[in-house]
Amino acid sequence: MSAAASIPIALPDGRFSLRWIHSIEKVEWQEDWRVSEKGLEVVEARIKGSGAGMEPADDAILKDGWYVWQPHTPSMAKVILGRSGVVADHRICVGGDCRAVSDYIGGTDAIVLEPCHAP
Repeated sequence: MSAAASIPIALPDGRFSLRWIHSIEKVEWQEDWRVSEKGLEVVEARIKGSGAGMEPADDAILKDGWYVWQPHTPSMAKVILGRSGVVADHRICVGGDCRAVSDYIGGTDAIVLEPCHAP
């Protein structure tokens, strides 16, 4: 049994983005998030294509080659990111600085993103 590490990431404006490459379609998916009193809220999603379970929302618009939309999902207390050694790692972007999750914590175990305050 291993203990989970807690690694704080400073969010000066309470916002961050998640980016990853879809394992089958090999196209990028991006999500913009913000931290609120309610938890983590996805503000906008973007994808460079569709297929294999990654279709854009019905209200998505095509902008500069990206399907863009505002997801209608409730706030979440935490977000779990699955990881694998056979696909590219998720990237976390803060203020335009994007880093792979592996830059923060090694291995390929799933990680949990959650605000430092309880929603």
